[in-house]
Amino acid sequence: MQTTIFSNRKPELTARSKKLLALQTAFVVFISLLLTGAAQANERKLVIYTYESFTSEWGPGPAIKTAFEEKCGDCEIEFVALDSSAGILNRVQLEGKSTKADIVLGLDTNLMALAEDTGLLATSGVDTSNLQMPIDWSSDVFVPYDYGYFAFVYDTETLAEPPTSLKALAEAPDDLKIIVQDPRTSTPGLGLMLWVKHVYGDEAPEILEKLSAKTLSVTKGWSEAYFNLFLNGEAPMVLSYTTSPAYHMAIDKTDRYQAAAFSEGHYLQVEVAALLKDSKQQELGRDFLQFLISQEAQSALPLTNVMYPVADIGDALPAEFSKLVTPAETRLFSPEEVRDNRKAWIDEWLEATTR
Repeated sequence: MQTTIFSNRKPELTARSKKLLALQTAFVVFISLLLTGAAQANERKLVIYTYESFTSEWGPGPAIKTAFEEKCGDCEIEFVALDSSAGILNRVQLEGKSTKADIVLGLDTNLMALAEDTGLLATSGVDTSNLQMPIDWSSDVFVPYDYGYFAFVYDTETLAEPPTSLKALAEAPDDLKIIVQDPRTSTPGLGLMLWVKHVYGDEAPEILEKLSAKTLSVTKGWSEAYFNLFLNGEAPMVLSYTTSPAYHMAIDKTDRYQAAAFSEGHYLQVEVAALLKDSKQQELGRDFLQFLISQEAQSALPLTNVMYPVADIGDALPAEFSKLVTPAETRLFSPEEVRDNRKAWIDEWLEATTR
Protein backbone atom coordinates (compact mmCIF):
# COMPACT_ATOMS: atom_id res chain seq x y z
CA MET A 1 0.00 0.00 0.00
CA GLN A 2 2.78 2.42 0.83
CA THR A 3 4.56 1.42 -2.31
CA THR A 4 1.44 2.15 -4.38
CA ILE A 5 1.00 5.58 -2.79
CA PHE A 6 4.67 6.38 -3.42
CA SER A 7 4.47 5.21 -7.02
CA ASN A 8 1.41 7.36 -7.72
CA ARG A 9 2.95 10.54 -6.28
CA LYS A 10 6.39 10.30 -7.80
CA PRO A 11 5.39 11.45 -11.31
CA GLU A 12 3.30 14.29 -9.84
CA LEU A 13 6.22 15.62 -7.77
CA THR A 14 8.59 15.36 -10.71
CA ALA A 15 6.30 17.39 -12.95
CA ARG A 16 5.97 20.08 -10.30
CA SER A 17 9.72 20.13 -9.85
CA LYS A 18 10.23 20.57 -13.58
CA LYS A 19 7.72 23.37 -13.67
CA LEU A 20 9.33 25.05 -10.69
CA LEU A 21 12.78 24.62 -12.23
CA ALA A 22 11.57 26.15 -15.49
CA LEU A 23 10.10 29.11 -13.60
CA GLN A 24 13.30 29.58 -11.65
CA THR A 25 15.40 29.42 -14.84
CA ALA A 26 13.16 31.94 -16.56
CA PHE A 27 13.42 34.25 -13.55
CA VAL A 28 17.21 34.00 -13.49
CA VAL A 29 17.39 34.75 -17.24
CA PHE A 30 15.02 37.70 -16.79
CA ILE A 31 17.10 39.18 -13.96
CA SER A 32 20.30 38.59 -15.92
CA LEU A 33 18.88 40.45 -18.90
CA LEU A 34 17.78 43.30 -16.67
CA LEU A 35 21.22 43.56 -15.11
CA THR A 36 22.93 43.38 -18.50
CA GLY A 37 20.67 46.10 -19.86
CA ALA A 38 21.24 48.26 -16.81
CA ALA A 39 24.99 47.80 -17.12
CA GLN A 40 24.87 48.77 -20.76
CA ALA A 41 22.66 51.74 -20.01
CA ASN A 42 25.03 52.90 -17.28
CA GLU A 43 28.17 52.40 -19.37
CA ARG A 44 29.83 55.80 -19.79
CA LYS A 45 32.06 55.52 -22.81
CA LEU A 46 33.25 58.60 -24.69
CA VAL A 47 34.36 58.00 -28.28
CA ILE A 48 36.68 60.73 -29.52
CA TYR A 49 37.75 61.11 -33.14
CA THR A 50 41.18 62.74 -33.32
CA TYR A 51 44.42 62.66 -35.32
CA GLU A 52 47.09 60.00 -35.04
CA SER A 53 49.84 62.01 -33.35
CA PHE A 54 47.48 63.02 -30.53
CA THR A 55 46.98 59.37 -29.56
CA SER A 56 50.56 58.23 -30.07
CA GLU A 57 52.65 57.17 -27.09
CA TRP A 58 54.54 60.46 -27.24
CA GLY A 59 51.38 62.53 -27.81
CA PRO A 60 49.08 64.04 -25.15
CA GLY A 61 46.26 61.52 -25.60
CA PRO A 62 47.39 58.80 -23.16
CA ALA A 63 48.02 61.25 -20.29
CA ILE A 64 44.73 63.10 -20.88
CA LYS A 65 42.80 59.81 -21.07
CA THR A 66 44.27 58.56 -17.78
CA ALA A 67 43.71 61.84 -15.94
CA PHE A 68 40.10 62.23 -17.10
CA GLU A 69 39.16 58.60 -16.36
CA GLU A 70 40.51 59.02 -12.83
CA LYS A 71 38.27 62.04 -12.36
CA CYS A 72 35.06 60.60 -13.81
CA GLY A 73 35.47 57.29 -11.99
CA ASP A 74 33.17 55.06 -14.02
CA CYS A 75 33.81 56.31 -17.55
CA GLU A 76 36.07 55.25 -20.39
CA ILE A 77 37.64 57.22 -23.22
CA GLU A 78 38.14 55.54 -26.58
CA PHE A 79 40.27 57.46 -29.07
CA VAL A 80 39.75 56.74 -32.77
CA ALA A 81 42.87 57.93 -34.59
CA LEU A 82 42.47 59.35 -38.10
CA ASP A 83 45.09 60.67 -40.50
CA SER A 84 44.38 64.42 -40.27
CA SER A 85 42.00 67.11 -39.08
CA ALA A 86 40.37 67.07 -42.51
CA GLY A 87 40.01 63.30 -42.15
CA ILE A 88 38.17 63.78 -38.86
CA LEU A 89 35.64 66.10 -40.46
CA ASN A 90 35.22 63.88 -43.52
CA ARG A 91 34.56 60.85 -41.31
CA VAL A 92 31.78 62.43 -39.26
CA GLN A 93 30.23 63.92 -42.41
CA LEU A 94 30.12 60.50 -44.06
CA GLU A 95 28.70 58.84 -40.95
CA GLY A 96 26.20 61.62 -40.25
CA LYS A 97 23.77 60.93 -37.42
CA SER A 98 24.92 57.31 -37.25
CA THR A 99 28.45 58.29 -36.17
CA LYS A 100 29.90 56.56 -33.13
CA ALA A 101 31.82 59.71 -32.22
CA ASP A 102 30.82 61.74 -29.19
CA ILE A 103 33.56 64.34 -29.66
CA VAL A 104 35.76 65.54 -32.51
CA LEU A 105 39.15 66.78 -31.35
CA GLY A 106 41.74 68.26 -33.69
CA LEU A 107 39.82 70.47 -36.07
CA ASP A 108 41.16 74.01 -36.37
CA THR A 109 40.01 77.51 -37.25
CA ASN A 110 40.30 76.73 -40.97
CA LEU A 111 37.71 73.95 -40.69
CA MET A 112 35.34 75.43 -38.11
CA ALA A 113 32.83 76.97 -40.53
CA LEU A 114 32.71 73.82 -42.65
CA ALA A 115 32.20 71.70 -39.53
CA GLU A 116 29.46 73.92 -38.14
CA ASP A 117 27.67 73.91 -41.50
CA THR A 118 27.14 70.15 -41.17
CA GLY A 119 24.60 70.72 -38.38
CA LEU A 120 26.11 67.80 -36.48
CA LEU A 121 27.66 69.77 -33.61
CA ALA A 122 26.19 70.87 -30.26
CA THR A 123 26.94 73.87 -28.09
CA SER A 124 29.78 73.15 -25.68
CA GLY A 125 28.47 74.73 -22.51
CA VAL A 126 32.07 75.67 -21.68
CA ASP A 127 33.06 79.14 -20.51
CA THR A 128 36.11 80.15 -22.56
CA SER A 129 36.18 83.81 -21.50
CA ASN A 130 39.29 83.43 -19.32
CA LEU A 131 41.47 81.70 -21.89
CA GLN A 132 44.74 83.37 -22.88
CA MET A 133 45.05 83.45 -26.65
CA PRO A 134 46.37 85.81 -29.35
CA ILE A 135 42.79 86.37 -30.58
CA ASP A 136 39.42 86.89 -28.95
CA TRP A 137 37.33 83.73 -28.79
CA SER A 138 33.55 83.83 -29.08
CA SER A 139 32.39 80.42 -30.37
CA ASP A 140 29.87 78.58 -28.18
CA VAL A 141 30.39 75.34 -30.17
CA PHE A 142 34.16 74.92 -30.40
CA VAL A 143 36.50 74.73 -27.41
CA PRO A 144 40.10 75.72 -28.21
CA TYR A 145 42.75 73.65 -26.46
CA ASP A 146 46.06 74.79 -27.97
CA TYR A 147 47.54 77.05 -30.63
CA GLY A 148 50.70 77.69 -32.62
CA TYR A 149 52.16 79.63 -35.52
CA PHE A 150 53.36 78.20 -38.81
CA ALA A 151 57.02 78.78 -39.54
CA PHE A 152 59.97 77.49 -41.49
CA VAL A 153 62.27 75.58 -39.15
CA TYR A 154 65.90 75.47 -40.24
CA ASP A 155 69.04 73.53 -39.41
CA THR A 156 71.57 75.99 -37.98
CA GLU A 157 74.43 73.65 -38.90
CA THR A 158 73.65 73.87 -42.62
CA LEU A 159 72.03 77.32 -42.84
CA ALA A 160 73.73 79.99 -40.74
CA GLU A 161 71.62 82.93 -41.94
CA PRO A 162 68.02 82.00 -42.83
CA PRO A 163 65.67 84.27 -44.82
CA THR A 164 63.89 86.83 -42.66
CA SER A 165 60.62 87.06 -44.60
CA LEU A 166 58.39 85.11 -46.96
CA LYS A 167 59.51 87.41 -49.75
CA ALA A 168 63.19 86.88 -48.93
CA LEU A 169 62.66 83.13 -48.96
CA ALA A 170 60.84 83.32 -52.30
CA GLU A 171 63.66 85.40 -53.82
CA ALA A 172 66.52 83.36 -52.35
CA PRO A 173 68.71 81.33 -54.75
CA ASP A 174 66.99 78.16 -55.95
CA ASP A 175 69.69 76.00 -54.38
CA LEU A 176 68.17 76.83 -50.98
CA LYS A 177 65.81 73.88 -50.78
CA ILE A 178 62.71 73.64 -48.61
CA ILE A 179 60.28 70.86 -47.71
CA VAL A 180 56.56 71.69 -47.52
CA GLN A 181 53.25 69.84 -47.25
CA ASP A 182 50.27 69.59 -49.58
CA PRO A 183 47.44 71.99 -48.59
CA ARG A 184 44.86 69.43 -49.74
CA THR A 185 45.99 66.84 -47.19
CA SER A 186 48.01 68.67 -44.53
CA THR A 187 47.13 71.31 -41.95
CA PRO A 188 50.55 73.05 -42.18
CA GLY A 189 50.35 72.84 -45.98
CA LEU A 190 47.03 74.65 -45.93
CA GLY A 191 48.50 77.06 -43.39
CA LEU A 192 51.34 78.04 -45.71
CA MET A 193 48.95 78.69 -48.58
CA LEU A 194 46.75 80.87 -46.34
CA TRP A 195 49.81 82.60 -44.88
CA VAL A 196 51.06 83.66 -48.31
CA LYS A 197 47.54 84.66 -49.39
CA HIS A 198 46.95 86.71 -46.24
CA VAL A 199 50.22 88.63 -46.67
CA TYR A 200 50.31 89.06 -50.42
CA GLY A 201 46.71 88.83 -51.61
CA ASP A 202 46.55 88.96 -55.42
CA GLU A 203 50.35 88.67 -55.58
CA ALA A 204 50.26 85.31 -53.77
CA PRO A 205 50.57 83.20 -56.96
CA GLU A 206 53.89 84.88 -57.77
CA ILE A 207 55.28 84.11 -54.29
CA LEU A 208 53.97 80.53 -54.43
CA GLU A 209 55.57 79.96 -57.83
CA LYS A 210 58.94 81.16 -56.56
CA LEU A 211 58.65 78.98 -53.45
CA SER A 212 57.81 76.02 -55.66
CA ALA A 213 61.11 76.45 -57.50
CA LYS A 214 62.92 75.87 -54.18
CA THR A 215 60.75 72.97 -53.04
CA LEU A 216 62.58 69.67 -52.73
CA SER A 217 59.44 67.75 -51.78
CA VAL A 218 55.72 68.29 -51.18
CA THR A 219 54.62 65.62 -48.71
CA LYS A 220 51.17 64.42 -47.78
CA GLY A 221 51.64 65.13 -44.10
CA TRP A 222 53.84 66.87 -41.54
CA SER A 223 55.52 63.77 -40.05
CA GLU A 224 56.93 62.62 -43.37
CA ALA A 225 58.28 66.10 -44.09
CA TYR A 226 59.76 66.72 -40.65
CA PHE A 227 60.97 63.36 -39.39
CA ASN A 228 61.65 61.42 -42.59
CA LEU A 229 63.19 64.21 -44.66
CA PHE A 230 64.23 67.28 -42.68
CA LEU A 231 65.78 65.59 -39.64
CA ASN A 232 67.60 63.25 -42.01
CA GLY A 233 69.26 66.24 -43.64
CA GLU A 234 67.45 66.20 -46.98
CA ALA A 235 66.94 70.00 -46.92
CA PRO A 236 67.92 72.83 -44.55
CA MET A 237 64.36 74.20 -44.10
CA VAL A 238 60.95 72.61 -43.49
CA LEU A 239 57.47 73.98 -42.98
CA SER A 240 56.49 73.43 -39.36
CA TYR A 241 55.73 75.60 -36.29
CA THR A 242 57.47 78.25 -34.24
CA THR A 243 57.08 75.84 -31.30
CA SER A 244 58.99 72.94 -32.90
CA PRO A 245 62.39 74.08 -31.51
CA ALA A 246 61.03 73.87 -27.96
CA TYR A 247 60.81 70.10 -28.24
CA HIS A 248 64.39 69.80 -29.47
CA MET A 249 65.67 72.10 -26.75
CA ALA A 250 63.74 70.41 -23.93
CA ILE A 251 63.86 66.76 -24.99
CA ASP A 252 66.83 66.43 -27.35
CA LYS A 253 68.87 69.03 -25.43
CA THR A 254 69.97 70.82 -28.59
CA ASP A 255 69.57 74.32 -30.05
CA ARG A 256 70.38 73.07 -33.54
CA TYR A 257 66.87 73.48 -34.97
CA GLN A 258 65.31 76.95 -34.89
CA ALA A 259 62.35 78.76 -36.47
CA ALA A 260 63.02 81.64 -38.85
CA ALA A 261 61.26 84.85 -37.76
CA PHE A 262 59.52 86.45 -40.74
CA SER A 263 58.95 90.20 -40.79
CA GLU A 264 55.45 89.88 -42.34
CA GLY A 265 54.27 87.95 -39.28
CA HIS A 266 53.17 84.32 -38.96
CA TYR A 267 49.88 82.52 -39.59
CA LEU A 268 48.02 81.29 -36.52
CA GLN A 269 46.53 77.84 -36.00
CA VAL A 270 44.08 77.21 -33.15
CA GLU A 271 43.09 73.60 -32.51
CA VAL A 272 39.57 72.93 -31.25
CA ALA A 273 37.26 70.22 -29.97
CA ALA A 274 33.47 69.94 -30.23
CA LEU A 275 30.60 67.76 -29.03
CA LEU A 276 28.39 65.87 -31.50
CA LYS A 277 24.71 66.79 -31.30
CA ASP A 278 23.57 63.14 -31.46
CA SER A 279 25.99 61.89 -28.84
CA LYS A 280 24.30 59.86 -26.10
CA GLN A 281 26.94 61.15 -23.68
CA GLN A 282 26.11 64.85 -23.64
CA GLU A 283 26.91 65.44 -19.98
CA LEU A 284 30.10 63.40 -20.04
CA GLY A 285 31.14 65.05 -23.30
CA ARG A 286 30.75 68.52 -21.85
CA ASP A 287 32.69 67.43 -18.78
CA PHE A 288 35.52 66.34 -21.04
CA LEU A 289 35.54 69.62 -22.97
CA GLN A 290 35.70 71.49 -19.67
CA PHE A 291 38.55 69.23 -18.53
CA LEU A 292 40.42 69.92 -21.77
CA ILE A 293 41.06 73.53 -20.71
CA SER A 294 41.88 72.65 -17.09
CA GLN A 295 45.35 73.16 -15.64
CA GLU A 296 45.95 69.40 -15.58
CA ALA A 297 45.14 68.80 -19.24
CA GLN A 298 46.75 72.01 -20.47
CA SER A 299 50.01 71.22 -18.67
CA ALA A 300 50.29 67.99 -20.68
CA LEU A 301 50.24 69.77 -24.06
CA PRO A 302 53.40 71.90 -24.50
CA LEU A 303 55.92 69.08 -24.91
CA THR A 304 53.56 66.39 -26.23
CA ASN A 305 51.54 68.31 -28.82
CA VAL A 306 54.33 70.92 -28.94
CA MET A 307 51.92 73.85 -29.01
CA TYR A 308 51.03 76.74 -26.71
CA PRO A 309 48.37 76.03 -24.06
CA VAL A 310 45.27 78.24 -24.11
CA ALA A 311 45.23 78.53 -20.31
CA ASP A 312 47.79 80.05 -17.98
CA ILE A 313 49.67 77.06 -16.58
CA GLY A 314 52.31 79.10 -14.74
CA ASP A 315 55.55 77.26 -14.04
CA ALA A 316 54.27 74.19 -15.87
CA LEU A 317 55.08 75.95 -19.15
CA PRO A 318 58.57 74.74 -20.09
CA ALA A 319 61.25 77.43 -19.95
CA GLU A 320 62.13 76.66 -23.58
CA PHE A 321 58.90 78.35 -24.70
CA SER A 322 60.32 81.71 -23.60
CA LYS A 323 63.08 81.28 -26.21
CA LEU A 324 60.77 80.90 -29.20
CA VAL A 325 60.10 83.32 -32.04
CA THR A 326 57.47 85.94 -31.21
CA PRO A 327 55.54 86.79 -34.41
CA ALA A 328 55.70 90.43 -35.47
CA GLU A 329 52.04 90.08 -36.48
CA THR A 330 49.37 87.42 -36.12
CA ARG A 331 47.95 86.43 -39.50
CA LEU A 332 44.55 84.76 -39.68
CA PHE A 333 41.55 84.51 -42.00
CA SER A 334 38.13 84.01 -40.43
CA PRO A 335 36.69 80.47 -40.64
CA GLU A 336 34.03 81.79 -43.03
CA GLU A 337 36.63 83.32 -45.38
CA VAL A 338 38.47 80.01 -45.57
CA ARG A 339 35.25 78.07 -46.17
CA ASP A 340 34.15 80.40 -48.97
CA ASN A 341 37.52 80.64 -50.74
CA ARG A 342 39.38 77.43 -49.96
CA LYS A 343 38.68 75.66 -53.25
CA ALA A 344 39.57 78.69 -55.37
CA TRP A 345 42.75 79.31 -53.40
CA ILE A 346 43.85 75.67 -53.68
CA ASP A 347 43.24 75.82 -57.43
CA GLU A 348 45.38 78.97 -57.46
CA TRP A 349 48.11 77.15 -55.53
CA LEU A 350 47.99 74.20 -57.95
CA GLU A 351 48.31 76.45 -60.95
CA ALA A 352 51.17 78.44 -59.41
CA THR A 353 53.16 75.40 -58.32
CA THR A 354 52.79 73.35 -61.51
CA ARG A 355 53.90 75.98 -64.04
